[in-house]
Amino acid sequence: MTSGLRPVEGSPREVFALVDAWVREGGAPIVVRTSGSTGEPKDVVLSHRAVLASARASLDRLGGPGGWLQAMPVTGVGGLQVLVRSAVAGLEPVYADEYASLGAAVAAIPGQRRYASLVPTQAHRLVESGEVGVLAGLDAVLIGGAAVPSDLLETLRSAGARVVRTYGMSETCGGCVYDGLPLDGVRVRVDEAGQVHLAGPVLFDGYADAEATARVLRDGWFATADLGSIDEDGRLHITGRIDDVVISGGVNVPTPAVAARLREHPAVSAAEVVGVPDDEWGHRVVAFVVGRLDLETARAWVAERHPRSWAPRDVVVLDALPLLGNGKVDRMHLKELA
Repeated sequence: MTSGLRPVEGSPREVFALVDAWVREGGAPIVVRTSGSTGEPKDVVLSHRAVLASARASLDRLGGPGGWLQAMPVTGVGGLQVLVRSAVAGLEPVYADEYASLGAAVAAIPGQRRYASLVPTQAHRLVESGEVGVLAGLDAVLIGGAAVPSDLLETLRSAGARVVRTYGMSETCGGCVYDGLPLDGVRVRVDEAGQVHLAGPVLFDGYADAEATARVLRDGWFATADLGSIDEDGRLHITGRIDDVVISGGVNVPTPAVAARLREHPAVSAAEVVGVPDDEWGHRVVAFVVGRLDLETARAWVAERHPRSWAPRDVVVLDALPLLGNGKVDRMHLKELA
C-alpha cells in the first residue's frame, strides 16, 4: 500500500512521517474516508487550520502536549489525530501493533504527560486480559467512537484510569466534546427535533461531493446525524442517531435505548439493535445478542422498562458482534444478517 494524506493511507509509521511534516509546514487539506457503517462512505476534506485547531484545543483541555499510544487505524480521524497531537508534542507515538500486547504498548508511552485514545472494545479487552491497571499511570484515556457501557466505565475508573469520554466525528476533526462539554471554540446546539448541530474552527471544509456537503453544512453549522439534549450545566448528552429511530407498526422505536436495556440482562454480554424493512411492520426491530436470550425473554425484559411496542420482533444470537476496523459495530453487516 502506498502512503498519502489524500486520502490518508499507509502504515502508522509512514503516515506519521507525512503528518509530522504537514503539521510543521502546512499543505493541501487531508482527506479522511469515513467508515460508512450506516451509509455510503464519504471523503471528508480537513484543512490544516481545522486539524490543528482540534489538536490544540484537545491538548489544552487535557493539560498540555505529551506522549501518545497509537492503537487505532490511522486512516480514521481518531487514529489520525493521535499522530497530529504527537507531532505537535514533538514525540513519535508508541505503535501498539509493534508490541506483544496492548498493555505492554501503554507501558512504553514516553513523555512527562502520557495519553491513550481507545475505542470501548479495546478498553474491554484490556479488562479481560487483566492489563487494565496499566491505564492508571496515564494522564488521560480518551474513549470515543461509540457509547461507553456504564459497567465498563466504572471498571476503568475503579482501576485508576482517568477516562475522558469524547464525542465527535470525521467532520469535526475527531472529538470536539469532552465529557459532555465542548472544547474551546466549539459551539453546540440541539434543535426542536433533537438533532445535534456543531460549529467552530474544527469543522471540515466539506465532502468531495458538493451536494452532500450542502445537505449538512449551512451558515457555519454542521447538522450531525445524532440526537441529543443539553442539560442545565451545558453538557451534551447523546441519546441516539436519527437513523437509529425506526418506525415499526406506526411507533417510533429508538433502537439504542432497546440495545442498552438488553445489555443490562445478566445473560447478555453485548447487544445491538437494528431496524430492517418489513412488509407488515414497515420496519422490524431485530436484536443481535452475545449470550443466552430467547425472543420471549427479550421482549419481556425490554417491556419491563420501555413500551412493549419497542420490544424486538426477532432475536439473533451471535458468538460476537461484527466490528469495523475502527472498533465500531458493523451495523450494515447486521442488517444483512437479519
